[in-house]
Amino acid sequence: MTARIRVVVVDDEPLARSALTMILGGDPGLELVGEAADGEQALAVVAEQSPDIVLMDLRMPVRDGLDATRELLSRPGPPRVLVLTTFDADDMVLRALRIGAHGFLLKDTPPADIVAAVKQVAAGRPMLSPSVTAQLISVATAGPSADDAARERARTALTTLTERERDIAEAIGRGLSNSDIAKEMHLSVATVKSYTSRLLSKLDAENRVQIAIVVLNAGRD
Repeated sequence: MTARIRVVVVDDEPLARSALTMILGGDPGLELVGEAADGEQALAVVAEQSPDIVLMDLRMPVRDGLDATRELLSRPGPPRVLVLTTFDADDMVLRALRIGAHGFLLKDTPPADIVAAVKQVAAGRPMLSPSVTAQLISVATAGPSADDAARERARTALTTLTERERDIAEAIGRGLSNSDIAKEMHLSVATVKSYTSRLLSKLDAENRVQIAIVVLNAGRD
């Protein structure tokens, strides 16, 4: 029998926690092992329960989700962190991405998609839908330009790519989905996914948005 995915829910809104508890508890492959109302509680619950996945809100009292995520990911054998967002915390979302969050879920995501996202992240695949990717890229491009060191690192990283890999990286930087890239470049979606996996490895990126940030930083003057 396959072990169930152990999940901790962190959100300061009791109704949000209750809703997520009902959603997650209804799937036989998931096990809710703890809840927390702020980042400080989250650290204690995770230390006690050793979950596979933490659903982490960003804006909370006492200790926010960004600081809690940073602390969790610095520990040995950390859980994977799936951030809950409404996209009204633009800078915090981008910072969570940069410190290594494994995915982002809009709070109004349909229940079935929440369950699917938890399973995807637990399997080691970052969860970023094209719509979320596009919004995060928009936030990134609206921010301050990369400094010289970041720009140089990004440009050096892109030199390790083949011409096709760079084309796909640049398409990701424009916020295109795998299917959009496949149509534009006359490739199969499976081929685009294969290239994207290679890009994640070559660019030491956790997800598509980190690929996009490398492309954007490399092109900024």
